[in-house]
Amino acid sequence: MTLGLLIFTRYPEPGRSKTRLIPALGATGAAQFHQKMAEHTLHQARTFAQAIKSRQITVWFTGGNVKLMQAWLGTGINYQIQPEGDLGARLLYALGHHFQTTDHPALVIGTDCPELTVPILTQAQEALTNHDLVIGPAQDGGYYLIGLKKVIPELFQTMAWGSDQVFRKSFAIAQDLGLSTALLPELTDIDRPDDLPQLDLAGFGHWLKESSP
Repeated sequence: MTLGLLIFTRYPEPGRSKTRLIPALGATGAAQFHQKMAEHTLHQARTFAQAIKSRQITVWFTGGNVKLMQAWLGTGINYQIQPEGDLGARLLYALGHHFQTTDHPALVIGTDCPELTVPILTQAQEALTNHDLVIGPAQDGGYYLIGLKKVIPELFQTMAWGSDQVFRKSFAIAQDLGLSTALLPELTDIDRPDDLPQLDLAGFGHWLKESSP
C-alpha cells in the first residue's frame, strides 16, 4: 500500500525548540537534541518511503523558512508551513491538504520519539490495509503516530492536547464512531526532563551526552 507521510516538526532554534527540556539541557542543548531527534525521524521516514516506493513525504514545520529547512533536512521532500491554531486544527489542515491531492492513506508522526523506526512504520502501513485507523500510543498518554484513510474531524476536535488523556479519548472517539482501530506498540516520547533516562534504555544515550551543557 502506497501512503503519504506527514511529519510535524520545527526548525531548531535555541529558546524555541523543546522548551520543556531547557532546565535540563539549556536552550542550545535542547535545540541540538531536537535537531538530532528530527534528523533521526526523517531518516527512518525516508528509508521507509524508499522501501514502499513512495515519494509522498511532507514536512509540516514551524520556525525558520523553506530554504532553512531544505538546508537542514535536504531537498526531495515537500515542505509546508504549519497554520495557526492548536495541534488539532493544524493536524486537520495538514490531513485535509493531503487528501485533497491524493487518495492514499496518511501516517502522521512527530519527531519526539526516538524509538519510531522503519519496522514500526511498516507495521502501521500493514495495519491500515484492513483497519480504518491506526494509533501508536505514547507512555505519557498521548500518541506518536496516527494513520487514517480519510479525514475524521472528530479525532482532532475538543481535545486537551498535551494532556495524558489524548490517546484514551482518541481511542474512545474511534470506538464511538465504529472505526476499526489497530494499536501499535507503546513507545516513549521525549518531552520533559523526567523522560531523559529513557534514552539510555532505548540506546540513544549518546544524544544526551552530545547535547548536555
